[in-house]
Amino acid sequence: MPLPRIIVVGSYATGLTMKVERLPHSGQTLLGSGYRVDYGGKGSNQAVGCARLGAQVQFVASIGSDTFGDMALQLYRDEGLDTSHVKNSPAVPTGVGFILVEAGSGQNCIALDPGANELLAAPDVAALEGPAAVLLTQLEISQEAAGAALAKGRALGAITILNPAPVRALSPEILQMVDVLTPNESEAKVLAGYPPHEEFGPERVAQDLLRRGVKQIVMTLGEHGALLVNESSIARFAAIPVKATDTTGAGDAFNAALATALAYGVGLQEAVGFAVVIGAMAVTREGVIPSLPRREDVLRFYRDRDIAPPRWFTEISQDSKCHH
Repeated sequence: MPLPRIIVVGSYATGLTMKVERLPHSGQTLLGSGYRVDYGGKGSNQAVGCARLGAQVQFVASIGSDTFGDMALQLYRDEGLDTSHVKNSPAVPTGVGFILVEAGSGQNCIALDPGANELLAAPDVAALEGPAAVLLTQLEISQEAAGAALAKGRALGAITILNPAPVRALSPEILQMVDVLTPNESEAKVLAGYPPHEEFGPERVAQDLLRRGVKQIVMTLGEHGALLVNESSIARFAAIPVKATDTTGAGDAFNAALATALAYGVGLQEAVGFAVVIGAMAVTREGVIPSLPRREDVLRFYRDRDIAPPRWFTEISQDSKCHH
């Protein structure tokens, strides 16, 4: 059985992480511990996540000609990604993110310098060719590049997924090219024009996004699970109870799982249920790339809870061994 092809257009940034007892207030200096250098960038994380779950992945990105860029390319070789459309930019450094993780709760805050990510442009996406089952993109690249990616996905007949993070206002033209929008609650509010700190029910916010042209919204609700809203139905998915260690990569694991399930032809409702499981698995481990589960990890997670894994997933777990 050939692996379905997912195109991920997005960012790479090296993550520089340390733990603190609590997240600092403005002007406050805290002592941290456990400093480490990790692979990061939502696009890169999601591309690796898709590959680990059993998809054939082409990654489209821009990195610098520096040590951090070399690290990224080695990661993609190790994970079996197609990097023929990863741009190497000698003039601008590879993107970098600074991440503080609160030791007790696993909550985090992040500051990002996009670096070479800002050089990824529409012409870099225009050269892509099919076939592709899913095209997945995010907003750590320019709106122009993300829009071009969605348009290319449409042209290739792929399901288009936009993970709108970090959130910014988007034109109706871009939203109308999105088959599945995957915001968290605060991102959804911004996209729908609500003040991010005011309380509105997620269903109401999602309905407003539908009116702006999005076909389907899959909203992640953290410890409250996820919400799927389209014109004909609303479905809630309970979170899987786990002990959170580091929430940094949960959204990326969720999006990778959603894209992979859809690429295998699974219906959206079943795909969201699978993505909730993979997102829960990710928060139990520290670091983003180490937390992205491989197929054998997922099967063990289901087995340990006496839950039957999805049939499509057990089949690709066996069949794809000959591809990797």
